[in-house]
Amino acid sequence: MEYKGNIIRPPSEADSILLQVTLGCSHNKCRFCGTYPDKRFAIKSDETIMADIAYAARHFKRQRRVFLCDGDALIIPQKRLLKILKEIQAQLPWVTRVGVYANTKSIRMKTPEELVQLRDHGLGIAYMGLETGDDVTLKAINKGASAETMIAMGRKVREAGIKLSVTVLLGIAGRERSDVHARETGRVLTAIDPEYVGALSLMLIPGTPMYEDHEAGRFELPGPMEMLRELRIMIAHTDMSRGLFHANHASNYLPIRARFPKEKEKTLALIDEALQGRVNLKPEWMRAL
Repeated sequence: MEYKGNIIRPPSEADSILLQVTLGCSHNKCRFCGTYPDKRFAIKSDETIMADIAYAARHFKRQRRVFLCDGDALIIPQKRLLKILKEIQAQLPWVTRVGVYANTKSIRMKTPEELVQLRDHGLGIAYMGLETGDDVTLKAINKGASAETMIAMGRKVREAGIKLSVTVLLGIAGRERSDVHARETGRVLTAIDPEYVGALSLMLIPGTPMYEDHEAGRFELPGPMEMLRELRIMIAHTDMSRGLFHANHASNYLPIRARFPKEKEKTLALIDEALQGRVNLKPEWMRAL
C-alpha cells in the first residue's frame, strides 16, 4: 500500500483498511488544524489506487470495512469515485462498509442522486467536521461554512441514506463565547439529527494560527471544568432521534458514550457529578491526540 505523509482516520475506523485516495484536505484552512501542513491537496492516480485495492484483496481478508483517506475523499469527481467503489466491491466482496471524510464543499458538489448512487455502491458513512454551531466562531476558525450550510449539507447526506458522524470541538470558541458555542452547537446537531456525534476537546497544536493566537494572548483556552460545563450545555441543547453521542476521545477529560434519547438525562447527571468533584477527570498526562 502506498502512503504519503501523515495518515489520520476516525477512531471508529481503527480496524478498517486505510486506502489513501487523496493527499491532504481540499479546504486545509481551519485555524486550529495542523494535520496537513506539508500536503498540497491532490487526488492520487487511478493506477496507484487500483494497485492498492489489489494489494488489500491479497492481504486484508479479515477487515470488513474500508476508509478512504485523506481529509476529503468525497470531493473526488463522481465517475472516479464510483470506479473506486466498484473496484472495492469487485475485489473485496467481504467489505460491508466504506467510509469517507466529507466537508460542506464536497457534499454540495454531489447531487442527491449521486449520493444515493455512491451509497448503492458501498459508501456507508461520512464523517463531517462541524466543530461548532456558532457562526461567529465558524468564521473565526475559518471553517468556510455557516451553521445553516452545515445543517443543509448534513441533512443532504442523511437523506441519501448514508450514515453521518459529526465532530464537534469543546473549547473552540474560547472562554468568551463558550456558552453560545455550546447552545448553538446543540441546536445545529438537533437540526441535522446525525447517527453519531463525536465531541473532542481542543488541543492547541504548535505552528497553527490558533496556537499563535493563544501564545499572543488573543485566545483563551477554557480549562477542564469549563470544557466539561460546555459539554453539559451542549448535550442539554441536543435532541437526536436515535443518535450516539461520544465524548470518549483521548483528548477528553470525562469519557462519555450516550445513546440518545434514552441516556441523555443519565449522562447529564454524570457530568453534574463530575462538576461537583465527585467523579475524577482524566489527568493531563493521559490526554493525547
